[in-house]
Amino acid sequence: MRGPAVTGRTGRAGRLCAGFAAVALVAGCTGAEGSPSVHLDAVEPLVVPADGDEPPAEPVPLSTDAHRSSPGVVASGGPSAPYNYGPTVLRDGGRYRAWWCSQLPYSPPPGDDILHAEATEPGGQYRAADGSPAVPVFSGNPGGFDGMHTCDPSVIKVDGVYYLYYTGAPGDHADGNAIGVASSHDGLSWTRLAEGRPVVTAAEDEIRDNAYGAGQPAVLHLDGWFHLMFTDTTAAAAGWNGAGQFVLRARDPEFRTELQALTEDGFRPVASAAEPRTFSVVDAFSADWMWVEALDAFAIAHQTETGTSITFWDREFRYHPYQRILVEGPWREGPGLVRDPLGHAPTSVTDPCGRVPIDLLRATTEETAPTGIAHFGLDIHGIDGCRDAERAAAVLDGFAVPSPERTVDVVVDGALVRVERRSVAERLAVRVLDERVPALEGLPVIARVNPGATAVNAPDRPLALLLDDDRLWPVVDPEVAELNDSTTVETSVESWERHELGAVLHAGSR
Repeated sequence: MRGPAVTGRTGRAGRLCAGFAAVALVAGCTGAEGSPSVHLDAVEPLVVPADGDEPPAEPVPLSTDAHRSSPGVVASGGPSAPYNYGPTVLRDGGRYRAWWCSQLPYSPPPGDDILHAEATEPGGQYRAADGSPAVPVFSGNPGGFDGMHTCDPSVIKVDGVYYLYYTGAPGDHADGNAIGVASSHDGLSWTRLAEGRPVVTAAEDEIRDNAYGAGQPAVLHLDGWFHLMFTDTTAAAAGWNGAGQFVLRARDPEFRTELQALTEDGFRPVASAAEPRTFSVVDAFSADWMWVEALDAFAIAHQTETGTSITFWDREFRYHPYQRILVEGPWREGPGLVRDPLGHAPTSVTDPCGRVPIDLLRATTEETAPTGIAHFGLDIHGIDGCRDAERAAAVLDGFAVPSPERTVDVVVDGALVRVERRSVAERLAVRVLDERVPALEGLPVIARVNPGATAVNAPDRPLALLLDDDRLWPVVDPEVAELNDSTTVETSVESWERHELGAVLHAGSR
């Protein structure tokens, strides 16, 4: 039987299905029937504007292939979970981690919980570490703005710290939902930030019949900014039914430092997160997004009449650089894109410069509430994602290419680390490409991994190579030192931390 949370409050399962039922071609609580398929917009070759170029006269069509979907449900809270929806998914160190909204009777207080499970493939069966379907990792905080319900998770990982943004509500039938944030070092045990208060509340620019408020957050990190997209049914630019997606950004996860709001004229400083919201990036509820390096564009996933539409915006939200693509198929609730830890599109291992994989999870059935989370995906192909040095550095971060000196260059944080031994480079990189990408010629070589370079180890610190720039470069994998014939020196944490640190040289970190 459905719990009280889905009869009227923060969860999209009850209140939002009733409040949003009239959305035309945008969102709803019924999905398209039939087997999944993909709408193709194809043109060759694809011309991608470079930074500073004039935008195309019309959005450029994209070619897609490699359509895929799961044969059934891939994520669930098990028999005791009455609903499962609102997933967020990270490709994190070779595994896929999903968090989503559900309700388990043994997780107090009564109300929406956020569950977690993992898989080895985006469309694989997600399971908790103990073998159960999922485990609750975040629930209501009695007495707080999120006293009963925590739902609609969005997770990213910045500098080794996970950040969870979520919708919170104090009780059933609660109007005026708000958005909170928590942090974690493992994605399982969370600590509320901002003193347990919401970081975004309803603007209350206009009171509508749909009194849901602010929620359904989606977060990503780009250019040093935390970007937060969310629903606010009280926003000035929301539709008659409350539909719309609004964007704030700040330098810190609590949205206090250099806070800016997206307006018709781009990002502008604002005094608080509740100032009037005058610009919506898509007419939708329950959306997700990611930054796509190879396209130099934001991709926003939202439900339309027959599936998930992907709408593209340029970096400054001036124009749509590409035509929308549509992943068709059954749905009952909004999608969760498979993203990298920063909320960016994962890079194709087989064709990083010419292909972008897009995978998503979404609820596909409705019994008493949305459930049946399944996997859908496709690839965008035929692009030139490495056309210039800046874009190539972003797309190929963590990859390696042959160097002019018969060694191997690993792309790290917009520069190159030159590695003498290919066997070492293969352990450090996602993949060593067969040919050097011309656009990388402009990148500087900032460090060299020569055979025998000293490895430094300290308690509770990763193994690191002391390279010729006198910095410590963490490598995580101890086999790297063995392959490089490095002598490992044991030292104290104090001595280890006296060194300036380079980037982590390990494919699993990207």
